[in-house]
Amino acid sequence: MNIKVVTVGKLKEKYFKAGIAEYAKRLGAFCKFQIVECPDEKAPESLSDAQDAKVKQIEGERILSKIKDKEYVILLDLRGKELTSEELAKKIDDLSTYGTSDITFVIGGSLGVSPEVTKRADYSICFGKFTLPHQLMRLVLTEQIYRSFMIINHRTYHK
Repeated sequence: MNIKVVTVGKLKEKYFKAGIAEYAKRLGAFCKFQIVECPDEKAPESLSDAQDAKVKQIEGERILSKIKDKEYVILLDLRGKELTSEELAKKIDDLSTYGTSDITFVIGGSLGVSPEVTKRADYSICFGKFTLPHQLMRLVLTEQIYRSFMIINHRTYHK
């Protein structure tokens, strides 16, 4: 199984990198895991609606260029379905059981994603209504993917 996380922006903080690297290493026992970074589009603090749409469009094109047709895309979106860890594990397990070997999670930029990215998504999930920095969301998502494989394989990590 191949799990990819496509995300906007570069990760700079060493402590986030270290946490993600640890979970990525653990995931090696279950899948091929990779994170693909797309450059974020520079934008002023205060944007018009047109500027906001333009930034999302540019970042959306960058995201979509990293996704192949055969990949099952799960978008992290505030309008997505809130899942428990067990439900996410079941989703991943069901996808692999029924022939999907390439799952791509998408974390958009700080403004969200373009309508084209939303349309490309096969499924949308939400980690809650609170706002998290994108860097922290990468770590949380990577941990939850690892937790999913531990649940699927009946390991004691998940309690």
